[in-house]
This record gives sequence, C-alpha cells and structure tokens, in this order.
Amino acid sequence: MKRKYSIAETTKVEREKIVNDALALSTLDAAEPTEVTKGLIDRYIMGEMEIAEVLKRTIERYRAV
Repeated sequence: MKRKYSIAETTKVEREKIVNDALALSTLDAAEPTEVTKGLIDRYIMGEMEIAEVLKRTIERYRAV
C-alpha cells in the first residue's frame, strides 16, 4: 500500500504523525534537525508547504555548505 504525504491527501493530525514518526527514526543515531529545518517541517504540518519542497530546501542548504 502506498502512503499518501501530500497536503491534499492528509489532515494536519496525519501530517503531525508522519513528521513525528520520521523524526523518531532519523534521530536514533543522528543529531536533531536544525531550527531552520524544524521551521520548514512546521510549514508542512500547517499545510503551507509540501513535504517534497521541505526536502528540496533542506538538501539545498547542505549542498551550499
């Protein structure tokens, strides 16, 4: 079964769960996300930015370094 992640196909509660699950897995053996990344994630939860855009902007920030 394919999971849905787009704003149009999820509720705010579902997006919060998606983010919480992803953060729990990603921080098992890594640093916590930066405040900038957390801000982008919050925009996804609020339905202001698609997760693909959050990922794109996060990756771009690290490529620039």
